[in-house]
Formats: sequence, C-alpha cells, structure tokens
Amino acid sequence: MTQYGATPRDSVALDDERRALVIIDQTKLPRAVSVLSLTAQEEIYRAIATLQVRGAPAIGVAAAIGVYLAALGIETDDWDKFYSRFVSAKQYLASSRPTAVNLFWALDRMEGVVIRNKNLPVSGIKYLLRDEAERIHDEDIRVCRAIGEHGLGLIRDGWGILTHCNAGRLAAVRYGTALAPLHLGRERGRNFKVFADETRPLLQGARLTAFELMEDGIDTTVICDNTVSRVMQNGWIQAVLVGCDRMAANGDACNKIGTSGVAIIARHYGVPFYVCAPTSTIDMNVPNGNGIVIEERAASEVTEMWYGERMAPEGAKVYNPAFDVTPADLITAVVTEHGVLRPPYGESLTALRPIQGLQRPDQYR
Repeated sequence: MTQYGATPRDSVALDDERRALVIIDQTKLPRAVSVLSLTAQEEIYRAIATLQVRGAPAIGVAAAIGVYLAALGIETDDWDKFYSRFVSAKQYLASSRPTAVNLFWALDRMEGVVIRNKNLPVSGIKYLLRDEAERIHDEDIRVCRAIGEHGLGLIRDGWGILTHCNAGRLAAVRYGTALAPLHLGRERGRNFKVFADETRPLLQGARLTAFELMEDGIDTTVICDNTVSRVMQNGWIQAVLVGCDRMAANGDACNKIGTSGVAIIARHYGVPFYVCAPTSTIDMNVPNGNGIVIEERAASEVTEMWYGERMAPEGAKVYNPAFDVTPADLITAVVTEHGVLRPPYGESLTALRPIQGLQRPDQYR
C-alpha cells in the first residue's frame, strides 16, 4: 500500500530492474490505494481489460511498457522469429480493449522500432524498445501539462466546472487531460468549484475524479448523472471539461458513456463544452464517429458490481456500452497539446496533422 497524495507517484511506470509494469489499481479506489507490479503478460492484459489501469493515455503507456516486457522474454537472436513473437504479443495486448485509440497508437509505435531497426542485433532492439516505452511515458507527462496550460486559458478563477468520468492524473501518467487545467490552476492559487457526476455504471467520477481532486484540495461536489440539467439550470456551471478516447477526423469525440448527453444539455443552457484530447487520441483514419467501435461490457457492471445485493431481476436484459460519440457540432473547442482548436474541426484537425505524428496501423507494413 502506498499513499496517493497531492504530489503522487506516476499512475503508470516501468520498473526495469524488476521487469514490471507498475500501476495504481483503480478498481480499489477510493477505499484503498494499492500499487501493483505486473510482470506476466496475462496480468498486464487483465489489468487493462478489467480497468485496473484505465484512461486512454494511461492505457497507451501501459501497453507500450507491456509489449517491451514481452519482448524481453523472447529468447532468440533471429530477427524474423523475434518479430513474429513480438507481433503475437502486440496483438494479444491490442485485444484487451477495442475503443481507446491510444492502445493501438502506442503498440504501433513500439512495432515501428522493431521494423526500423531490423539490421540491429535483437539485444539492441530490446534496448531501443525500452527507450521508446520510456519516451511514450515521458511524452504523456509533457503533453498533459501542455493541455493543462491551454485549457487553463479557457476557464476563470471561481468558475463552476462540470466533468464526466475521470480524465485526470489517474487516467494518465500525471496531470491528466480534462482535469489538467484544474490541477495546474490549483498550483497557481486559482479556485474552481468542480461538479463530478458519478458516471454510471463504473462510478469513475464518484470514485476517481472526486478522490484525486480532493487530494489536491479542490472544491469538489459529487452529483448523480441525472443531476446535470439541474446544476446547469441553477447557473452553477460555467464550463464542461471532458476527456476523449478517440476522436474522428471530423471532430466527433468518443468518450465515456453519457458524455453526449452532457453535451446536449450544455448546448441547451449555453454552457461551453470543451474536449481535452491529446493528439494521440485523434484518429484521422476514421472519417466520423460512425466508424468508431463501441465496446460493450458485462451486464454485471450494471446489475450488481457496486451493490451488496443484486439490484435488477434475474433474466432482465442489460445494454452496457462503455462509450458514446459526441457530435462535433456540440463541441465548443478541442484542447490539444498544440493549442485550442475551433470548428470546423475537419479543417483544424487536418491543419494539425503534419505536426501531430499520428501513426497509421499500416504505416510499417
């Protein structure tokens, strides 16, 4: 057990000496802060699939470290054999969750290292894979801080901020995306009144966002998901900040289920709706949100996961999508590490593409 304080350790990290992926187990929060050291590929897969590590940036970093650790366990000096087994390990981790593009983005970056350095000894490629995994880790810190800087320029001291799910420190290495402006603002003496909706059915808002904001001394109120309209009607919300798991080329944003509903309500009340998205979540290969695969999760998350007793009758059907898509025309602005993008997003995202360095799945084939 390790205390997770106002200046926490990284939520995802590599322990190279022990050949381990180190994460904070988010399924235990806020009741206990448990730090896990994962060495087996099955453990890493399970950690991603069961949300012990979650949040698009954190998933990408975990996958990069995980496939590096898999590479360490491949005992061969023959590049073709090494590459074949590396791809198998990559595909295994890629199958853990289908929606967050960071998972595939990070794994593709790692595969690119193997392909570009085919003429090196396998031992040298392993060193380069470690460097790339650490680079992805460190980039996430810089990217999230930059998103925080740009996002902070959109909100004012004393404002009421609504956020959905958890897109903070726990969803990245440090800072987070949607919560980065709040953490940076707190460092600089600004005070915000944050309303964290509970975010059914996994309660990331109630369990995770409220936890990390309170650890940072930020005024935090937890509300039920169906209270969003009421607090906006009361005039308590001046801006909405949410994260993003995958953004299509036209600006449609896929995020935790319920995000699109918040955006619709915000439009009704004239509240600006900001999506904080590192460029690693922008998928220019998907024209619009209709092309994004939406993960469906177990019925038990709805019927019994957080209850002492089952809360729905046996045999009742359950529809439990993990994400929905917010249409681009409901998004006031997209905050990236390179700046704030305004509509039309088809144009602003295209203009960003030359500097964002996105890799296509087929880039090295």
